[in-house]
Amino acid sequence: MSLSCVSYKRHRFPPAIIAHAVWLYFRFPLSLRLVEEMLLERGIAVSYETIRRWALKYGRDYARRLRHKAPSRRDIWHLDEVVVTIRGQKYWLWRAVDQDGYVLDEIIQTRRDTKAARRLLRRLLKKQGCPPRRMITDKLGSYGAARHQIMPVIEHRSHKGLNNRAENSHLPLRRREWAMQGFRSPGGLQRFVAIFSAVRNLFAPPRCSRSALATHLHRLDAMAHWKAVAGVTA
Repeated sequence: MSLSCVSYKRHRFPPAIIAHAVWLYFRFPLSLRLVEEMLLERGIAVSYETIRRWALKYGRDYARRLRHKAPSRRDIWHLDEVVVTIRGQKYWLWRAVDQDGYVLDEIIQTRRDTKAARRLLRRLLKKQGCPPRRMITDKLGSYGAARHQIMPVIEHRSHKGLNNRAENSHLPLRRREWAMQGFRSPGGLQRFVAIFSAVRNLFAPPRCSRSALATHLHRLDAMAHWKAVAGVTA
């Protein structure tokens, strides 16, 4: 089902400025105040609170419209979890990426056990529509137990050295966490990563694009798609 056009009614700023501010915030490790300063340098006076509202309102809308990688039975799922402290309490962000580093799904949970791993696998199967060719994790036993219950015929390799792809996928979020001085709530983190990863998936060049020209062309295509999604192609 096709989505309707993004509505910018009752906003005094042009759509191009709103889309650019949201892009800056989710694409780079910038705080809201730094985005405010960058816009001011271009002669656009807008408060960081307004940028926050734009990010909340339009970020989710843009993320729903961004293109997604087609699921494949040839994919390899790399699964890992990282601890995030919010108001003194530990939470676990469970993340799955494929062999190209594309973020498939992520979910914030309070537990680091088989039940939590099983929930991630069920979400992945529902979202992807097909199982992977192989699943790679670290030595956490919860993954193996959940895999036996959910998809027992899928090959599972459990080795810390093989799972660098998933571990490296945490680094951009860690940089954002530092820039934002932490997250305020688990729900806020879940909403943020859903948008943040969708934008990163669009702009991060595929691993096969090794040359500078291929990377440049990929980024031009990604920017054109972003503007089309935001409705500012004019």
